[in-house]
Amino acid sequence: MHQDVVENLVFEIEGGIGRLTFNRPQARNAFTFAMYERLAEICEQANSDQTIKVLVLRGAGDKAFASGTDINQFRAFKTPQDALDYENRIDRVLTKLEQCRVPTIAAINGFCTGGGAGIAAACDLRIGTRSAQIGFPIGRTLGNCLSMSNVSRLTALVGPARVKDLIFTARLVEAAEAAAIGLLTEVVDDLAALDRRADEVARLLAGHAPLTLNATKQAVARLQKRLTREEGEDLIVMCYMSEDFREGLDAFLNKRAPQWRGR
Repeated sequence: MHQDVVENLVFEIEGGIGRLTFNRPQARNAFTFAMYERLAEICEQANSDQTIKVLVLRGAGDKAFASGTDINQFRAFKTPQDALDYENRIDRVLTKLEQCRVPTIAAINGFCTGGGAGIAAACDLRIGTRSAQIGFPIGRTLGNCLSMSNVSRLTALVGPARVKDLIFTARLVEAAEAAAIGLLTEVVDDLAALDRRADEVARLLAGHAPLTLNATKQAVARLQKRLTREEGEDLIVMCYMSEDFREGLDAFLNKRAPQWRGR
């Protein structure tokens, strides 16, 4: 078995299966910018290393898959370009994950929110425990928005009405409903069962014809027409440069309820 530990991500390769663990359990595995970049590097490695047959993504600890981007990193945002650069980074990384040559499995336990839910949505399969909670609660937390790519990806999974429902209500969807609407492909009882089932599915896929799996991924992607990144930039600037975003950030960091003003 080969193991790398870089930028709070543990990456192990054994028997054709790459296992990637988000390793910030003290922060519910919230992503730093460096973690996003490391995720992209691992996808590139899987594209070039023919011995890797499948990737399994999971969160360390028992509280979360990933709870999104580390909020402290937004403190430095000053200009529209800061916001655009951030969403461009997320789009680039999640596109690499979505287009990765091999099948990708998200093994979800606990919180899977914001950017973490975006990562899960970019995977091919999502297996969750009964304690999994998935959502994009930005309407009650920061007051930002999803990029055009993330909205497109989520809409392809659950449909436009449910995307509006999820983001408008800012609720976290529990496992049974997540499976019913397509956010999860399978539900298991607990964390131990999740590890077993994710490994079982990974080994199954690792033994199947890689070109068939890759062709299917590419065919499905070609069916999903996407708007260009530039067509959503005005929405990103509107939200991230607003007084409301500053208020949401301050409220989140100080653990108080935000006072929205719509500007």
